[in-house]
Order: sequence, then C-alpha cells, then structure tokens
Amino acid sequence: MHDVAMIVRENPPLSPAPKLPPRRGIGRFTLDIRQTISPGKQAGILAGSLAIGLIISVAILDLAGIAPLDLARELAGVFNADSLRSVLVRAAPLILVGLGAGLAFRIGFWNLGLEGQMVFGGIAATAVSIYGIGPESTRLIVMGFAASLGGMLWVMLAYWMKVRFRVNEIISTLLMNYIASYFLLHLLYGAWQDSKTAFPQSTQYQPFERLSDIGYGVNGALLVALAAAAVAGWGVHLSRAGFYMRFISANPGMARVVGVPVRAISMVVIAISGVAAGLAGFVNVASQEGRLTQSFFDGYVFSGVLIAFLSRNDPIIVVIVGFLLAVLFVTGQTLQVFYQIPFTMVQLIEAIIVIAVASSEFLIRHRIRWTR
Repeated sequence: MHDVAMIVRENPPLSPAPKLPPRRGIGRFTLDIRQTISPGKQAGILAGSLAIGLIISVAILDLAGIAPLDLARELAGVFNADSLRSVLVRAAPLILVGLGAGLAFRIGFWNLGLEGQMVFGGIAATAVSIYGIGPESTRLIVMGFAASLGGMLWVMLAYWMKVRFRVNEIISTLLMNYIASYFLLHLLYGAWQDSKTAFPQSTQYQPFERLSDIGYGVNGALLVALAAAAVAGWGVHLSRAGFYMRFISANPGMARVVGVPVRAISMVVIAISGVAAGLAGFVNVASQEGRLTQSFFDGYVFSGVLIAFLSRNDPIIVVIVGFLLAVLFVTGQTLQVFYQIPFTMVQLIEAIIVIAVASSEFLIRHRIRWTR
C-alpha cells in the first residue's frame, strides 16, 4: 500500500493541454448539390454565363480589328428593313432546329443528328418538286408533309438502334449526319444535278413551290416555325404528355414503375423532334435557297444545341433565342463583307457561347460556399 502511494506521488496526473487561440483567416470552399433553385436565380446564372461568353467574343473581335463601337453599330444596322427581313427568314429554320433539339433533350435523348434530318427533309421536299407529286395548289403542303416524314424516319432509325442494339444515340445520330450528307452529294452530282448550270444543285423550284413573303418582311417560313413552336409549347406546358416528359426526364426508372408509358412518350417526342428538323430543311430550301444545294444544312446542329441550352428546352423561349441567333448570323455576314473576317470566326463565337452556357449548368446544379 505504501509503495502504491509513492508511485502516485512520483507520477502526478498530467495537466490538460493549453487551448490554442483559433486561427483566423483560414477557410475552404465547399461544393454542395442544390436541392432546389428559384427561377430568378437560375436565369441570373444563365445570363451571367452568357454575358461572359459575349465579353470573350467581343474581345476576340477586337483583336481581329473590329472595335466594340463598330460592332455595336453593325448590330444596330441589322434592324433596318432589308436586314430585318433576312433575320426573320434566317430565324425560321433556327427556331425549328431549336425545337427539335429541345424536345429530344427533355426526355434525355441527345439528338445530335439534326443536320441529317434536315438533309432528308430537304430531299423529300425536293423529290415532290422534281417528280411533280400532287396538284400545284397543294404542292407546297405536300412538300411540307414529305419533309416532316423524311426527318421523322431518319431520327427513328437512331431510336430503333438504341432500343434494339443499345447503340448510344450521340454516336449514331452524329455518324448518320455523314451518311445523309454523302447521300445528298450522290444525288446532286448524279440524277438530280441541274443540267442547265452543271452545278451540284437541283433544279430551281417553281414559284408555287416557294415560301413567299407575306408582308412587312415576314416570310411564310416564319409562320411555319411559329406554328410549330405554338404546338410544341402547348404540348410541353399544357398537355398530359408534357407532365409525363418532366417525369421521364427527372427519373425514368420511377416513371416506369408508377405506370408512365415511357416507351410510347419517348417514341412520340423523338418522332416530333425529327419532324421539326425535317421542316427546318424544308423551310430552308423553300424560302432561302429555292433549290436543294450541298451545304444548306451546314452548322445547324450546333445552332440547335445552343438554342436548346439557352432556352432551357422551353419551346416558347426557343422563338426568342432563335431570333437573337439569327441576328448574330446576319451580323456575321455583314462583318465578312465589310471587315473581311472569315466565317469560321462567327462559328468560333458560337462555340464560345455554347461553352459558356453549358458551363452554367454546373452552377445551376451545384452551390459553392466559403466556410471557415
């Protein structure tokens, strides 16, 4: 007992370590997944990303020799009578490809074959013209239906490959663009080549096969695009199918469990996506080109993706974004003529805006906080 007491006295308990003062000025970023986000904040993030893309684009044009003041002057000049008509004509196919992309994206089908669907839409419409199918009074309507059918069948082929063989639609639709373009070249350098000019283009459409001007600079192509946007807007916002589309986009597995007809809704929406792209090919050749050419579809797949991203796949906002993108293209053509910049510069600006808008998706889905 005495020995134990000696040990305790020789080894007293350790005193607690002194508390250090908190270190100031040190923190870190944390990344959280947003559960909800208000429409206003979502619009603000999207607008900020778009502004960054535009600032970078203006800086690039400034380095190319176009001062910001000159650029603003050219943009303002777009709204005169002649340029505004060009903008409205150019906006029609842009609105339609934006609808085609946005509707497919709503259900998680990445339709990047818009150009191929435009090609087959133009081919089907031109076949009606070349072979004189239907009376003259209804020829334009038959051409529109044929173009819709051509675009629909081409995109449904990609959907069938996805369902039957599990082929990723990003790969299949992109590669099918090349198949469609080479088939177009086969026709234009072969049986459909214009014998009068010997150029790789089809014969000129008859006047009753053209989408003519209605008045006030408005072309018939714009009416087709606005009607398609109105129907798509009703389907997305007011119909039961629109509710099903939101359900499928959020959780397709759960939608299938609770009895949502996922396969049927997906087939219908993807088919309508192809119809919109086919109509884009029709209004392009029937209003702008007046014949089938080898490059009438160039660049529309990236334009459709950009419009879909900017509009958040909303058919009503697609109309506004399509018009603004048409202003960008017409301004780019003016800059090509008067400032000798290449068209690739316009495509570069479009790519920058696509990257900026696509990057905003990260901030919409995530929240960055500074914590100490």
